[in-house]
Amino acid sequence: MVCSALRRVAHMHVYLVRKASSVSKGHHHHHQALGSRPAASEFAARGAPGSVVELLGKSYPQDDYSNLSQKVLSRVGRNLHNQQHHPLWLIKERVKEHFYKQYVGRFGTPMFSVYDDLSPVVTTWQNFDSLLIPPDHPSRKKGDNYYLNGNHMLRAHTSAHQWDLLHAGLDAFLVVGDVYRRDQIDSQHYPVFHQLEGVRLFSKHELFAGIKDGESLQLFEQSSRSAYKQETHTMEATKLIEFDLKQTLIRLVTHIFGDAGAQDRIGWAFGLGLERLAMILYDIPDIRLFWSEDERFLKQFRVSDINQKVKFQPLSKYPAVINDISFWLPSENYTENDFYDLVRTVGGDLVEKVDLIDKFEHPKTHKTSHCYRITYRHMERTLSQREVRHIHQAVQEAAVQLLGVEGRF
Repeated sequence: MVCSALRRVAHMHVYLVRKASSVSKGHHHHHQALGSRPAASEFAARGAPGSVVELLGKSYPQDDYSNLSQKVLSRVGRNLHNQQHHPLWLIKERVKEHFYKQYVGRFGTPMFSVYDDLSPVVTTWQNFDSLLIPPDHPSRKKGDNYYLNGNHMLRAHTSAHQWDLLHAGLDAFLVVGDVYRRDQIDSQHYPVFHQLEGVRLFSKHELFAGIKDGESLQLFEQSSRSAYKQETHTMEATKLIEFDLKQTLIRLVTHIFGDAGAQDRIGWAFGLGLERLAMILYDIPDIRLFWSEDERFLKQFRVSDINQKVKFQPLSKYPAVINDISFWLPSENYTENDFYDLVRTVGGDLVEKVDLIDKFEHPKTHKTSHCYRITYRHMERTLSQREVRHIHQAVQEAAVQLLGVEGRF
């Protein structure tokens, strides 16, 4: 059970932390309806020069990197992971409890400190460069991230805070927060989701203390480092760290599911998607439900003990309304994530999923046509065809106006 649960947590990523200035990191590639038709302004600053976006009490000048939609902006500051009795809060509290009990320092105090209210606005340096992600790496693409401008963005992972926390002198901590990625639309993906990240560093003494002849073992091989490549760790150090990380994760998953760069130090880090854990643990079928304010959803998680078993009782499944949209793509600067973002902004959480069902290239003009199937479904009531037609027309108009497509409506 433990191993299968570990495998099913699809957002889990595992990597080694080596030096404070060189935290190695794998790229994660692949988290309300509008009453009236949206104006172009609903898409927020698509980079109108001279304009400014206000967010969490600060002002950010817009430039041609800016691509934040109002839909996503409205989610910033909601902090579902800190909302008492929300399912994401329950998961966070259970992980915290586990680390506080299992890992105790020399003086009986918790070894791991917890940071769950760090601002989701970070610099591009924090999000990428501090993790040694090179300037030309595909994970920096505008199509995959939400940029306030060329220098600031909504964090794509909680790892954006690792460098700062390590340089503050911390060697064991958990970071929990909302993260933002432009992505496909289905029951498992949402442009905002929540991550919990754990980091632990070991000095040479801590790592080799219990090993025979440990004082003769080294953390690093004799090798050199550059801006994008650090020294190589010895096989002994790497194997011990891998074992410690594996034991840590197995203990954590068993607790939750039941029997289910730092100078001269080495360490591990892991990241978990809280939505993925909650969907498995509580049988929540659709990621949009986490944003629901419906009492029928929220009251199911008001438990007196955070470890109490909860099995989500679905709100009745209301019928879907399906509409297709076809258009010729502009000659350049079109990405599928731009279209998904636009559909999210217009249709809000009424959009259950969007599938690209057909691609066609015209033999003479060489223009490319895409056909998308949009599934609309309200989580709490039945949608009327008239209501959906109104929204779908708004999607068509916005696609022409904002993405420069040529409609085949």
